[in-house]
Order: sequence, then C-alpha cells, then structure tokens
Amino acid sequence: MAEEEKKTPPPAASPPPATPAPPTREAESLDTPGGSPQDTPASAPTGVGEPKQVDGKGNGIKSTFNVYFIVFIVVVLGAIGIIYYAVTTANKSTTTTNKTQSLTSAELAQLKGNTTVVGDTKTTLDVQSNAVFEGQVLVREDLSAAGTLKVGGTASLKDLVVSGTSTLGNVNISGAALFSGDTTIQGALSILKGLNVSGAGSFASLNVGTLSVNSIQLSGDLNVSRHLTTSGNSVTRTTGTALGGGGTVSVSGNDTAGTVTINTGNAPPSGVFANIKFSRPFASTPRVLITPIGSNAGLVKYYVNRDNTGFSIGCSTPPPAGTSFAFDYFVVN
Repeated sequence: MAEEEKKTPPPAASPPPATPAPPTREAESLDTPGGSPQDTPASAPTGVGEPKQVDGKGNGIKSTFNVYFIVFIVVVLGAIGIIYYAVTTANKSTTTTNKTQSLTSAELAQLKGNTTVVGDTKTTLDVQSNAVFEGQVLVREDLSAAGTLKVGGTASLKDLVVSGTSTLGNVNISGAALFSGDTTIQGALSILKGLNVSGAGSFASLNVGTLSVNSIQLSGDLNVSRHLTTSGNSVTRTTGTALGGGGTVSVSGNDTAGTVTINTGNAPPSGVFANIKFSRPFASTPRVLITPIGSNAGLVKYYVNRDNTGFSIGCSTPPPAGTSFAFDYFVVN
C-alpha cells in the first residue's frame, strides 16, 4: 500500500499560459515608470500569425521630422512674403519719385526767400539718377562737366576765360557771332560768304578771291603781283574853248584813271579842251598825272588845272586844226 501510494501518478499537466497581447499606446501611457516586472513582461514568445511588436523610437523620429519640415515650409513662405513686399515698396517709391509736382503761387512765394543748405563744404552730394531743375540753377563756384555739355536754349556768358590751351574740333555757329574784344586766329580762316569789317582790319597775310571794301588803309608797302584794275562810276565832262569850230571831246574812265580824246576843228585857239568832274569828290585836292598819247599830242603845250571836284586839260598855245590826239590820266590823293 505504501508503495502504491508512493507510485500515485502525477496530476495532469495544465495547458501552457496564453501569450499576452502586446500593449497598446493607451496602455503604455497608463503604465507608471516604476511598474513591476509582473505588469510588463520582459519577453513573451510569439506564436504563428501573431503581430510583431513595433518599436516606439521610429514613431518619435517621424514626428520630429514632420515638425522640422513644417518649420522649414513656414520660413520659406515668410521669406517669399518679405521679398514681395520689398519689391512692391521699391516700385511704388520709383513711381512716386518720377511724378512731377506743381507748386502753387503761394508755395513758390514762400520758397523764394528760403535757402536750404544740404551738407557742408566737406560733403559731396552724389545724385545717381537723372535730375530735372524746373527753375534757375546758380553755381557759386567752379562748374566741371566730365561728359558732354548740351545747351538746348540760349547760352549767356558774361565772361569766358580760358587759362590754358583749348582745342575745339568743329565749331558750328548757325547764327551771328559777336566778338567785342580782340580775336586771334592762328590757323587758316575760311569764309564761304561775305566778310563785313566795319572797323580797322589788320592782316599779316590775307588770301581772298574777291575783296570788296569801302576803305582800306595800309601801314606798309602795297605789293601787286598782277594787273591793277580800277573801277567805279564814270566821270562827266564839259567842252572848253580850245576845240575850234566843229571840234569834239570824249572821256572814258572813272575817278582814278581814264582817257580823254580830243578832235580839234577849224582855227582852234589856246585854252581849255575839256573839264572833267569826279563822280565823288576827294577829301582834298588830288594829284593828276597826264600822259600824252601819240606824236600829235606831243606837239601840244598842255597843262592841267585841278581841285577836289575834278580837273581840266588845256593848252597854252593854239593847237593844230583838224587833228586828233588823246591824253591818259591817273588820279591819286
């Protein structure tokens, strides 16, 4: 009996405990940090077909990445907004600057006696954009133009002083140019139209095609390399008493030079052949040079009477009757 009691079979083995389900997010949030090992098993065998446990660190990394991405998007949008605001403000400022503002008469009267000082003598005002001055501009010191100086209207200069050497390529003056002082031209001067000189003119060397002057005064010698031709109004003449019956006289020339042709008639007496009157009287009595032409004129004892209005040619003895002869004259004052 004792042996049979000792050989009593052991009780049937109990089925293995079921594997607990993995804790959910809510269970994890409810667990306290100081839980016992019985509350959260360290490990549990997994059966076939049961879901695997997901590590919580992966979800934390994804959450952090989402936060930084949202912050990056916000920063980019803010930068775009700032750039758009800056560009819009700059365009409005440019549009406002280009607008021309008109001042009333009262505002102009108020600004007329006011002076606005910008900076001091050590300050340089640099204007990068174009500037338009509707009123007058006064420059109290030197004005330097680094580029081209263009004057659309009338330029009035009280004094123009060039201390150094000034070289101008081409100067085109479409209107009248008035030089009240002395003007020196070192190079050649070409005048396509007429030259009018109302005062005295001094030329070291003058080369012109045609020179027309009312009066010329030479302080040196006059050198004429070609013929000397005189012109002007013709003189007038009246006949004298030394021509005789049927005699005639004619004159061709001007106040400077000419020829007197005489044809005696019957029984010419001594006296005046012709009286020559100048077209324009001289300021004083001029010098009259007479040259007899031909042998017949050489036989006549001629003489000359003169004053500032004209001259006359006569003979002291009766000339030969029925004879033709001539006299050339040259008048110099």
